[in-house]
Amino acid sequence: MLFIFDMGGVVTTTFFHSGKSRFFEKLAVTAEEFDAFAAKADLHALDIGQITVSQFWKNYNEVIARERLDLPRAEFDLFRLYFHPKRNEGTVALINDLRKNHRVVCGTNTIDSHWENHCERGDYSFFDQTYASNKIGIAKPDTKFWQTIMMAEGFTPEETFFTDDRLDNVEAARALGINAVQFTTAEELRKEWAKFC
Repeated sequence: MLFIFDMGGVVTTTFFHSGKSRFFEKLAVTAEEFDAFAAKADLHALDIGQITVSQFWKNYNEVIARERLDLPRAEFDLFRLYFHPKRNEGTVALINDLRKNHRVVCGTNTIDSHWENHCERGDYSFFDQTYASNKIGIAKPDTKFWQTIMMAEGFTPEETFFTDDRLDNVEAARALGINAVQFTTAEELRKEWAKFC
């Protein structure tokens, strides 16, 4: 069997786990305002590795200037500066148990700043392989994301299991016939997958 785990919100906490983070305070915007500006600055292109982090922040600053908003400009990589994920040890224990008899990989949407941070911390070392959107050029919930992983790993949807904290990603995986479960806690996921552990 192939088990695919998302990273943020499953193995570690996410970057945006709080709408009142210091990141938003630094930029003097709400989470919703940042999302709107980031979309105009082409955050999706950053997610799939088509632009660099520095290009994104250049785009972001240009959006703020173009809209003549009196907001702070990003002078450096704020995605890196304010990224302090915490590891979910229960999920790590489940991954280690599954790896005794199964292929276990990470399938994550990420950007270079967070990729580097996770690599430095060893968060990807728990997996047999990592498939990151910024490296493979495809992001969830695009169904090609899972198709690419299954093709590379040699498993069918019926032989594949996936968990993610985001329901839209879970539903997209299910549409392909993958056994997908929305992540809530490591304990609940272990119960769901108990017969395969």
